Amino acid sequence: MDFQENYIASVKFEFQRYKTMGDKTFVQISDADIHWKHNDSDNSIAIIVKHIVGNMMSRWTNFLSEDGEKSWRNRDMEFEEPYTSKSEMITAWEKGWKCLFEALGSINPSNFQSKVKIRNEEHSIVEAINRQLAHYASHVGQIVFVGKMIKGHDWKSLSIPKGASKDFNKKMFGTGKP
Repeated sequence: MDFQENYIASVKFEFQRYKTMGDKTFVQISDADIHWKHNDSDNSIAIIVKHIVGNMMSRWTNFLSEDGEKSWRNRDMEFEEPYTSKSEMITAWEKGWKCLFEALGSINPSNFQSKVKIRNEEHSIVEAINRQLAHYASHVGQIVFVGKMIKGHDWKSLSIPKGASKDFNKKMFGTGKP
């Protein structure tokens, strides 16, 4: 596998990892929980998702042929009027990820060296993808953290729970540590 194929496979895997973290958080929270905020200046999970989806739809629609900051995007509105239900939020979440994965699927050896623009700044394909991967990772981390704050002791860890590293390593390596 050459660099281009390996890179696209790797970023698809990483994007899927972050999507799954969001998915697993949504399973643990209620409709009411999507609007919870620690204080008035914070963003709820519903607002964070609305922002991510707005960004995804803008960045990944016609990824190779149009600026990633679309004229129809109203970023400021992404932080107002959150989704009214968890199901509405998840439907939008899925739409954003579908747009992203379809755009990644359109990248091939004949267009991999293309330049794309985000806010009129030219990026290589790798730079543009890395920019979005970092952006979504930070926001999914916020979603997970807010979910964990909401659930408290009832939170089900999305990775290796505290105090369980030794058992995890035993399972993975057959011993305590490699």
